Amino acid sequence: MKVPSTEVQNNFGKYLMLAAQEDVIITRNGLEIATLSAIKHDAEKPAAIMVGEKAKDFSYGGRKATFEEFVELTEDSEERYEYIDGEIYLQSSPKTRHQLALTELFGIFYNWFQGKKCAPFVAPYDITLRRNPENINVVQPDIMVICDLQEHLNEKDYYMGTPALLVEILSEGTRRMDLIKKLDLYMSCGVEEYWIVNPLNREVMVYLFKDNDFDRYITFKGSDLAQSFIFPGLNAALERIFK
Repeated sequence: MKVPSTEVQNNFGKYLMLAAQEDVIITRNGLEIATLSAIKHDAEKPAAIMVGEKAKDFSYGGRKATFEEFVELTEDSEERYEYIDGEIYLQSSPKTRHQLALTELFGIFYNWFQGKKCAPFVAPYDITLRRNPENINVVQPDIMVICDLQEHLNEKDYYMGTPALLVEILSEGTRRMDLIKKLDLYMSCGVEEYWIVNPLNREVMVYLFKDNDFDRYITFKGSDLAQSFIFPGLNAALERIFK
């Protein structure tokens, strides 16, 4: 499938879903400039620890890491790890503009949710998501809005439910992960809304999921107010986030 770049920009969520079925070739002025493809996993390859988009071998006997192996690796570690679809990802230290956007946005969320049932949390904080009983994933989104905290705390004081809203702030190293892999994971595991905050081009994309599927999304830019689908009245001025 060949699609002009402007069409992909205006309907990114739609073509992200289509890319799971076939490659989407992006064109500009009639020339092919990029391809949007689904990530395929080779079960015979060893697991990898990813730092940004660069990997080094992290072999457990020539196979992917199991969830139990992930827990064993991380339970006494001070490093930040995520575990997605059987692979372990080491989180690199965020840069300044990532942290500035995170601080501003979390402040907005914190103030807005005061006195409400739901509450925002900020990374590092493990979120466990299941595609199915056998596929367990552990992620650390930048911001999480949780509405069922007390109902889903386990005996070790870890939250085991599904947040209503998640926020990831892009960096050069995590852009592909947040735009593709995590979008699919969050959609598949019952998250209702996903914000992708892009300090690189000063945009915020807000995705709405329904019944574990893509529903719609809006891209906010310039002097816009990024607005929530599921929390009417929750908004954030981009000029404040990216000041």
